[in-house]
Amino acid sequence: MPNRIRVAVPATSANLGPGFDCLGLALSLHNIVEIEEIEQGLEIEINGEGSQSFPKGKGNSVVRAAYKVFDLIGHQPGGLCVTTTNNIPAGSGLGSSAAALVGGLVAANKLLGESLGRDQILNLAVELEGHPDNVSAALLGGLVMSSYTDDGLAARRVAVAPMEVAVALPDVRTSTRELRAALPTQVLMKDAVANIGRAVLVVEALREGDFDLLGQVMKDRLHEPYRRKTIPGFQRACNAAYEAGASAVAISGAGPSVIAFAPANLDRIAEAMEAAFRQAGQANVRRWVLPVDMQGARAKIQAS
Repeated sequence: MPNRIRVAVPATSANLGPGFDCLGLALSLHNIVEIEEIEQGLEIEINGEGSQSFPKGKGNSVVRAAYKVFDLIGHQPGGLCVTTTNNIPAGSGLGSSAAALVGGLVAANKLLGESLGRDQILNLAVELEGHPDNVSAALLGGLVMSSYTDDGLAARRVAVAPMEVAVALPDVRTSTRELRAALPTQVLMKDAVANIGRAVLVVEALREGDFDLLGQVMKDRLHEPYRRKTIPGFQRACNAAYEAGASAVAISGAGPSVIAFAPANLDRIAEAMEAAFRQAGQANVRRWVLPVDMQGARAKIQAS
């Protein structure tokens, strides 16, 4: 049995405008999970994001996910040493929770000789997370479409054109649970139809790298009208992004991160969004220009 496993898991941006709960895009900002079986006890070291707030016991998401694999396979380690280095901010709309769960699942599976297949890992991740968009993209990389069917979960990875995105993150504290609770329980048929058509075209635009098409179709009617109200400065940041050359702008996941797409000038767009949020009174704003991660979660055995 390998001694120590290291897994890199990408950040993810879910929804992508009209693809509510069914589209996810992996981004090259990574959390690192390292797991090693030890004789006894549970040792957890957390570096980077969440180092002062994430639990350091069995309630830790990485640990919960790892033991999900151990229990399914029927292996009970004497003890476990877990080290995480987190670069994905928690509560940002960039898939921090999904990265932790996928990291724990993939690391534990690698530790046990990859007894579970990729589909089994994905289904475990969805069971733990509650929805498939972020975890599927974190696991598979690139653009992933996912949906529940009568036969269970269906997910497919789509090869997309090489591209970078601009992301701005204001310091807004609203939980994903609260943001989901703010959504309506019923929507108009015309809005549902509009989102279905646009989501299909978002996939095609990203696959082809057609930014003109993306600008036409990355407009949502089901969740963004409600969530934008919870992000002070959102409209100002959107306007600034378009003025700086963005083709399309959307809330990343449930927010508060805002993601912008363009064929060029991503640094300028990110800077413009940051400045707009600051002008709206947001003192702490972070920004990134991130390539799309085409690989998804990847594990390797660390030398002892």
